[in-house]
Formats: sequence, structure tokens, C-alpha cells
Amino acid sequence: MEIGILFFSVLFIIAFLYASVGHGGASGYLALMGIWGISQITAKPVALTLNCVVSLIAFLSFYKKGFFNWKLFLYLILGSIPFAYLGGTFSISDKYYKIILGILLFFTSIRFFIDQKDNEKIIEANYYYLMITGAIIGFISGLIGIGGGIILSPFLLLMKWSDIKTTSGISALFIFVNSIAGLFAIFQKGFTYSSEMIIMASIAIIGGVIGSMIGSHFVSNAMLKKVLAFVLIIASIKLILV
Repeated sequence: MEIGILFFSVLFIIAFLYASVGHGGASGYLALMGIWGISQITAKPVALTLNCVVSLIAFLSFYKKGFFNWKLFLYLILGSIPFAYLGGTFSISDKYYKIILGILLFFTSIRFFIDQKDNEKIIEANYYYLMITGAIIGFISGLIGIGGGIILSPFLLLMKWSDIKTTSGISALFIFVNSIAGLFAIFQKGFTYSSEMIIMASIAIIGGVIGSMIGSHFVSNAMLKKVLAFVLIIASIKLILV
């Protein structure tokens, strides 16, 4: 299937929607490239690169508004960085990793449609558990070529360790760092970008800027939870069916 206007239009929508909740969009990019017949060898580093661009833009937008927690982030990333690199050195069958992750995301996303309370009390996280959580998500991120935000965000909210917008800020930087670690492992094995990468990155930047600005400035917590739930369901369906 030839890459054209439809592909780039969908790419823009993915970057916009994911950035609005502090995500980079790798799962969406992988699904999109899978539909267009782009091989995993090419899709994985491209998705991680776009992830870096969009997640960094999202992080800056949420951070400027004060939606971030350095303690949560640092303990998560201490566990995730080495394991994201380690995961990037392994390969796994497309069939199994997409089905497992897709099912996990689907059931996680349902929770946000059922419970939309914004006044839930935030519980102080056990930092030992945060490091273990970061390590597990980091390994999965490197293994399948995502930043881990679609797993981290619902987990932080389910554990009540962070509110929705602070979670978005933490997830954005978490995604960026994990994507860098995963890319480093891939580049050590050897990879060359195509000329279309510049166009894809430009579109992702535009979508990411607009989406992150709307998500951090204009959208309520309740609405952001609904957007996050929608994003996760779309990602899960794509991962299972593509």
C-alpha cells in the first residue's frame, strides 16, 4: 500500500490525540504502519523516533503548567532505562506481543469509562514498587517498540499514585527516555532512516504541539480521562487486529 495523503492524515490524528494525554503514540504508529504493510524492522525505530518527538513536546506543555512529579518519575526511570535497552536487544513475534498488549490495554481502558471521579485521594507511592514497575514497563517498551505510556498512565491512575494531568506529564517524559534507550539498542544493531521520515516527523510535530497544548491548557480532568480511555481502546483494537 503506497504512503500518501491518507497515511499522513491518520498520522497527524494519532500524534494529536496521543499528545493530548501525554503519550508519544508509538502503538498507534506501529498499527498504522502495519496496515500499510511496513515491516516491523522499519516500523519499530520509526515509531520510537516519532515517539521521542511527540512525547517531548507533550512533556514540555504539561511541565510548564506544573503537571509533573520528579520523585515519581525518577524512581520509575531508574528501573526502566536499563530494561528498555535490554528489551530493545530482543525480538518477539508480532502476533503474540500485539495480542497480549492489546488485551491488557482493552481491559485497563474500560475502567476509565466506569469510574470518572476526579476527587479521588492520591496515595503516596512505595518507591521500591515504582522501580519494579519501571523495570517491567521499560522491558516491554524496548521489546515491542513503544515508550510505555499506554501501560504506565492507567497503572498510575489505578494505583492512585497520581492525578490525571500529572500522570500525563510523567508519562510523556517516561516515554521520551524509554524511547531513546530503545532506539540506542536498535541503532547498535544497525538501521538507516528513509527520506519519508522527515515528512512523518514534521507531521508528528505539528500534531503533537496542537494536541499537547489542548490537553494541558483547555481540557478538564474528566474529559482527559475519557480521551485517555478512548485512546487506549483504539490502541488495543489496533494491536489485536493488525
